[in-house]
Amino acid sequence: MKTTKLMGLNCIELGNAALSLVIAESIGPRVLSLRLHDGDNLFAEIPDVTIDCPNAGKLRLFGGHRLWTAPEIPERTYLPDAFHVHVVEVENGVRVTQQADASGIEKSLTVTLPDDSATVLVEHGLTNRGMWSVECAVWGITQMAVGGTAILPQNTETLDAGGYWGNRPITLWPYTNINSPHLTLENDRILINAKISDDEALKVGSPNPAGWLGYWNGGTVFIKEAAYDPAAEYYDFASSSQIYCNSKFLELETLSPISIIEPNQTLTHHETWRVFSAESIEQAFA
Repeated sequence: MKTTKLMGLNCIELGNAALSLVIAESIGPRVLSLRLHDGDNLFAEIPDVTIDCPNAGKLRLFGGHRLWTAPEIPERTYLPDAFHVHVVEVENGVRVTQQADASGIEKSLTVTLPDDSATVLVEHGLTNRGMWSVECAVWGITQMAVGGTAILPQNTETLDAGGYWGNRPITLWPYTNINSPHLTLENDRILINAKISDDEALKVGSPNPAGWLGYWNGGTVFIKEAAYDPAAEYYDFASSSQIYCNSKFLELETLSPISIIEPNQTLTHHETWRVFSAESIEQAFA
């Protein structure tokens, strides 16, 4: 682990034989960069993009991976995170913790490199530092650089013996044009082409028993895995996986089941990231 700077922010860098990560110290918790050695940052770099948080100023997105709480309620979800985070070393990685925000939620990311492969383990934590229980879900959001194609797998298994029941619910957000040329619905997957114009945005989500999302850009494939619990309830009509895209970035998003966090209890959600170069793309989709 060493110190570095990215987009004007104080950061730390983790690495192994396959990849490197840059994690912010000045804000967060955020992972700002993921790259194969000598490669470009796979994540978006958007230091000037902001979101207005009601009565709390602006949240700067910066790009990369961040931790939000679902459901999306601007005055709680968009709270600025421009505060120095607490960083501690753990085995094969670091844990980054933000002070409790105005909603009483303390956020943490534990990022580890388990071996010398292009694999990253990310544990998201929401700790309730308030006085009352909170209903929410962990929401892990990864902003990718535009120009590639995102993949959201669809369920292909029947849910009843005769195949009479619907098996592929899809959620669309109000601003999504279902006829967009950048949105392709296939029998086993949904594709989003991240080359859309400045005046367009789209978002799609669905339950994801396959447990992964993918993004193919410039000969590199990023796979993000998160477990799906068919017995649990998820926000946004059970959309455990979601993809958002505008002209500046594409987001791969996973949610934990809806949960009640009691005071001083922590809700966790795990993702596994894998990166494949052009030579191993077939392995990514095997």
